[in-house]
Amino acid sequence: MRARASWGALAATVVSTSLLLAGCSSEPAASPTVTAEVTTDATADKSAAPEPVLPTTWALTGVPSADLVNRPALAIKIENSREARPQTGLEYSDVVWEEVVEGGITRYIAVYHSQIPETVGPIRSVRPMDSNIIAPLAGLMVFSGGQPPFVQSVRDVGLQVVSHDLGNAGFYRTKDRKAPHNVFGTPATFLAQADATHMDSPKGEFLFASDAATATAAVSGAPATSIAVVMSASSRPTWAWDAASGTFLRSEGTTPAVSSTGAQLAAKNVVVLKVSLFNTQYTDPAGSPVPETQVIGSGEAVVATGGKSVTATWTKPDAATPFSLTAADGTPITLAPGNTWVELVPVSNGSVTTS
Repeated sequence: MRARASWGALAATVVSTSLLLAGCSSEPAASPTVTAEVTTDATADKSAAPEPVLPTTWALTGVPSADLVNRPALAIKIENSREARPQTGLEYSDVVWEEVVEGGITRYIAVYHSQIPETVGPIRSVRPMDSNIIAPLAGLMVFSGGQPPFVQSVRDVGLQVVSHDLGNAGFYRTKDRKAPHNVFGTPATFLAQADATHMDSPKGEFLFASDAATATAAVSGAPATSIAVVMSASSRPTWAWDAASGTFLRSEGTTPAVSSTGAQLAAKNVVVLKVSLFNTQYTDPAGSPVPETQVIGSGEAVVATGGKSVTATWTKPDAATPFSLTAADGTPITLAPGNTWVELVPVSNGSVTTS
């Protein structure tokens, strides 16, 4: 946490010494002693710098805290194939982005800032859209593997690369899973490698209401106790509203999606962005084309909070600018304080249904 600058009042008193002129009795009497007192006070200086205004909420969740810590956002690529489940550490993320990769499976970009778990994984390779998604955070991007152009794109947008292939510290392989599904990592070690230009907390990505009850969807949305998302023919996550916890609970199809601790994955907010998907010139080791999600531009969106949802428009003019969510009347959409899952759903063959 950045230390607050405390400026106390500074007072200085300057007193002149008496000047006594002695002379003979025939000369005029000496002038009386003059004492000049000048007081200056920094508080009266109109040009004095004011105390800096520090944030009172975590940037990526909007959750108030008296113990904010200044540290960079940590974005980590997490696998989501059947062999990768259950994953470790996803329940501690502030934001999770789900994207379609080769073969219709999905992968996550899990972003950590307010909470730092001991372990995360399985960690997998970077993809072409990752840099544009995470650029606004100006932090660290962690992955294992990736084609050189995709790795370079991470650097090009100003993110710091932390890579298993480069020998950066913090990665290790477990013995209970087969490669390549067994690369895990320690976030604290990743953060310790932040260079001088990647040490500060991120700016916010979304707008948050003061509490869940006043979030846009909670105030003006239609009931949405179930959210069915089609990412591809083989990836169909669902979200079910749980009033007891005030969160949406995730399932992979009809199977609850759980962490390695057994806890079901949950989100305060579920944001679905309808995006274009196209095949790049690159292929994976099996010869399948590598798809890229087009996240610069605009499109339709669905925002769910508090068991309700609203339709919206998403806009992102360039890599460095965060996504903007607006309602039909053009007003900004606010989320409930807490974690958010973002589903990047292809408009070509994906869909979202709420009920």
